[in-house]
Amino acid sequence: MIDKYSLAFIPDTLIVEKVKEMKAQLAATIGWFHSKNALAHITVGEFEIATTAIDSIATQLTLIATTLQPVEVILDGFGTYPNGAFFLMPTVESKALLQPIMKTFHSRLQIPAMYKSSDPHLSIARKLNANQIAVANSLWEPEPLIFSCESIALRKLDPIKKQFEIIATFPFLGETTPQFIQTSLF
Repeated sequence: MIDKYSLAFIPDTLIVEKVKEMKAQLAATIGWFHSKNALAHITVGEFEIATTAIDSIATQLTLIATTLQPVEVILDGFGTYPNGAFFLMPTVESKALLQPIMKTFHSRLQIPAMYKSSDPHLSIARKLNANQIAVANSLWEPEPLIFSCESIALRKLDPIKKQFEIIATFPFLGETTPQFIQTSLF
């Protein structure tokens, strides 16, 4: 069986709750929208793979994550994409810290045909029209939201709820990769 998975950075509980409140406020104003029920996250990538291969992916994620250092992320403004996405935007400095981590997972994970996100952002809503984006922009004043990005989450799509659910988290431990030393018996 083939399942759909996502890799994402999940902010702390305070930001998750803040984003949940923002989504509820937006829904009360404009009605239902895409991503309304999604847990706050920054997508790193998405892929489809056989259920039997997920243990191998988890092993790879553990090996990669243990070598990475946690980073402080500051989300300090709102942004949009032409496809109607409305999101919280990291500072230039935070983006510069997150992008190399994202690229590390993209390059080291052995997953064929993975969608790779290269522009870190935390979605509030997707597929909004221009009027809905204007409403979203008018609802809140930007305020800095700060969290420590110290792990990556592996999420599996629940086909009934149509939402990704976290199935495992891999902490960034900042360990150096083991050095292999060739020795001789004689």
